[in-house]
Amino acid sequence: MVNERFRRAMLRAGHDIASLAQAAEVSTKSVERWISGDSVPYPRTRYRVAAILQEDESYLWPEAVNGASLAGAELVATYPRRSDVPRHLWTELLRASERTVDLLAYAGLFLTEEHPDWIPTLIAKANAGVRVRLLLGDPKGKQLGYRDSEQRIGGGVAGRVAAVLAYYSQNMPPAVEVRLHDTPLYNSIYRFDDELLINVHVYGILAAYTPTMHIRRIDGAYFNTYVESYERVWATARPVEEDDL
Repeated sequence: MVNERFRRAMLRAGHDIASLAQAAEVSTKSVERWISGDSVPYPRTRYRVAAILQEDESYLWPEAVNGASLAGAELVATYPRRSDVPRHLWTELLRASERTVDLLAYAGLFLTEEHPDWIPTLIAKANAGVRVRLLLGDPKGKQLGYRDSEQRIGGGVAGRVAAVLAYYSQNMPPAVEVRLHDTPLYNSIYRFDDELLINVHVYGILAAYTPTMHIRRIDGAYFNTYVESYERVWATARPVEEDDL
């Protein structure tokens, strides 16, 4: 089976078979076997190739690392507050997405207000065939009111959702799917292909000041849990109606 992660990492790094073989000091036949999945490099070579491609070796060759290590390797970084996530990371992950962009939040207003490239890039991705799904809080449901009372911000959550809906409704192509959910939000989920940013919510504290994890799918120990959660919320959410805008 083709090692798609390795092949894509090569392309992202600007290498073809010949140039990677030269940089890693191996034969082109070796690189071809790694791509086809017929073989895995020896540990020293794995480390060298991963460094050349600027990827974790356990991401490129998960079968070469034991399960316990794989689970830990999925956790790329943690930040004590969402505001500590490097500003460029949100749009870099979006630009690199080729298949799936999923968002689950009550509003996620910071993306549209603090990142000027967010909406243009999202539009470009949707027009290029990337599946884009946005899950926002339902103004007609109960959960926004609960969150508003919890954070004592006097209707601010619903106002943020209205602002975000206005941003997206004015700009998004028909291919972008937007639904409204009325579920308790334990985490905000931002998916970019095989990468996740998870904003963990804490009672009484605004999301900008709560921990955030960067997860990259390897064996799925962390990743699949959040993807399953997203799909369950998506299945219960409703389409946006004209009077929501």
